[in-house]
Amino acid sequence: MVKAVAVLSGKEGVSGHIFFTQEGDGPTHVTANLFGLRPGLHGFHIHALGDTTNGCMSTGPHFNPAGKEHGAPADEIRHAGDLGNVTAGEDGKHHVSSLFQMLLFQIPLTGPHSIVGRAVVVHADPDDLGKGGHELSKSTGNAGGRLACGELCVIGLQA
Repeated sequence: MVKAVAVLSGKEGVSGHIFFTQEGDGPTHVTANLFGLRPGLHGFHIHALGDTTNGCMSTGPHFNPAGKEHGAPADEIRHAGDLGNVTAGEDGKHHVSSLFQMLLFQIPLTGPHSIVGRAVVVHADPDDLGKGGHELSKSTGNAGGRLACGELCVIGLQA
């Protein structure tokens, strides 16, 4: 079993832990515990780079090894890093376990398309899943600013 973790620390007190586990060539299981979000939906993505030297902007675009357009986690045409939205309750907390099973095969912890060393980003606004009609819908889901993308957002192997 391979394990990885991303420790989020970002703007406006947003923080959390995202745990990834994968057995063999099976799907990657994701568990996210996020805190300090304003209530509602927030775009949740894996970005291509683990570079945080310029904060949020240096994490690059969504992880997209197949060169596809942005979409929903269940869509056939979508970035591998498109994890959809997380929903924060009135208390600003979110917990999610086992995102879409079909999605998790696209974010392995080993091999040429591994997500280890890449960044997890929680956005300020909802991801429109590529269906919003906005000029950014097909590239970013028009999910707004990057909230949690501080120095500790990079996915790293875990003991």
